[in-house]
Amino acid sequence: MNKIYDLIIIGGGPAGLSAALYAGRSNLKTLILEKGNLSSQIETTSEIINFPGIISSSGQKLIKDMRQQALNFNTEFIESEVIALDLSSDIKTLTTNKGLFKSLSVIIATGAMPRALGFTGEKEFTGRGVAYCSTCDGEFFTNLDVFVIGAGFAAAEESIYLTRFAKHVTVIAREPEFTCSKSISDKVLAHHKIDVKFNTEILEATGTNILEHAKFINNITKETFEYNVSKEDGSFGIFVFAGYEPKTSLFKDIVHMDEFGYILVNDNMETNLPGVYAAGDLRPKILRQVVTAVSDGAIAATCAERYITSQKDKLGIVDNIIEEQILSKENNPAANQSSTVINASENTIGVQSKLLNDTLRAQLKEVLNKMEKEVTLVSIIDESLPKSLELRDLILDLSDLCDNLKSEIYIKGSNPEIEEKINADKFPIVALLDNKGNYSGVKFHGVPGGHELNSFILSIYNLAGPGQNIDDDILSRIKSINKKVNIKIGVSLSCHFCPDVVTASQRIAIENENVEAEMINLAEFPDLKNKYNIKSVPAIIIDDEKVHFGADNIEEIINMII
Repeated sequence: MNKIYDLIIIGGGPAGLSAALYAGRSNLKTLILEKGNLSSQIETTSEIINFPGIISSSGQKLIKDMRQQALNFNTEFIESEVIALDLSSDIKTLTTNKGLFKSLSVIIATGAMPRALGFTGEKEFTGRGVAYCSTCDGEFFTNLDVFVIGAGFAAAEESIYLTRFAKHVTVIAREPEFTCSKSISDKVLAHHKIDVKFNTEILEATGTNILEHAKFINNITKETFEYNVSKEDGSFGIFVFAGYEPKTSLFKDIVHMDEFGYILVNDNMETNLPGVYAAGDLRPKILRQVVTAVSDGAIAATCAERYITSQKDKLGIVDNIIEEQILSKENNPAANQSSTVINASENTIGVQSKLLNDTLRAQLKEVLNKMEKEVTLVSIIDESLPKSLELRDLILDLSDLCDNLKSEIYIKGSNPEIEEKINADKFPIVALLDNKGNYSGVKFHGVPGGHELNSFILSIYNLAGPGQNIDDDILSRIKSINKKVNIKIGVSLSCHFCPDVVTASQRIAIENENVEAEMINLAEFPDLKNKYNIKSVPAIIIDDEKVHFGADNIEEIINMII
């Protein structure tokens, strides 16, 4: 790549977005590299009430607004995974799965991830009762008992959130009291659906295919007690909110870290390498909150701007000369990819489909008008299902936005041939046909609203072309699949990890006629959820046998198949 950015930010959470905002206001040419299925911690937070100037918001809404602020100041976003770095030279080089990127300065803002406790059964029952994201998985525990492990802010806040679904919530805290603010801990202690057991730890979680039993110990008295699920309930949940560990393994032996893997910086967010900064939860600090993350990002960008200015003087770089080196977005498929992502997390009301409003229609029209070939959306309508009619409205609404997007709607039973062609075995259903009328292997069971509108639009875009950029080696591996494979991706429409898994699986289907990939909204198919004992999403089911949990990327999904 010819373009040399002023600043590349690795990570699109609060620290990275804050840095991008401040960098953009300083007229720095800024790029954020973000790994698609690695969402920020804040996006799993249901309610934010302690961010100055915002009375109340959700984590997803806050990130959406911060991202728009960065876009307003011309920040570029590319969804890619950094796999190697050279940060020791004046020009920093980052190797990703989408190519090579260069800059004068780098801010590392990759954040942290939930820490596993390591108790017996934790790994075995992850996805089958053990969970780490209440926003994604809380609904799977409706009218069931839930245990929350932890004593910090996340544990306290999420225990309250889980009362929306759970029959009863028990907080298990090894500490003698909560370690979060008194205002939130008082709410937990006063809540009629929550019990709290301090000085207590979990020892084990067991069961057959799903959680049925847990054992706990009081770490003062050493007394133990057990929980056994009732026959009526069948299962229960354990949500772990026991702190975080930094996502910094990529930078080991490149920048200085402490013994826990946190990147060491000074007050200016400078690492030991000139022009390399770190911001957010990946650095040692006494308070890890969104407000401190955005502060770190602002400081890092401000100090990076001074460094960049001095480097331009040192290297004799003039901005208008660099501009001549820049490749336009039209000639850069990787950069162009970000424009295909549509945010539709709010359930707005439109003329035909209640999922769309005029603003969203305008955004979708811009994306769909890039289609190079025709795609036909085929839906079989079961008139007894309200969701089937809701899906019909969405399909008709979308097909009105673009000449290359066609729709065919059939009443269930009226066209057995087309039903057989698209394997219409569950309803609601919409399947994608290519420009020759062939079934692409891509299906959606359920209304692809919420986050899944993203994957729906991307599946159309990828089938019609030009599509998202894909590595030649990955494409070759997809083409080598020589057996029939069915991939079911169980999702929740509130899950921000799920669309990337759906898009990756369906891209495999688009590129290989042996593969079928179907998104399934588990809220509409409880029998499927119960059959595979699914208590977490995304859930990937290969050939109705193997079940995998987690936000796997396209290479990892290929490995499951081959």
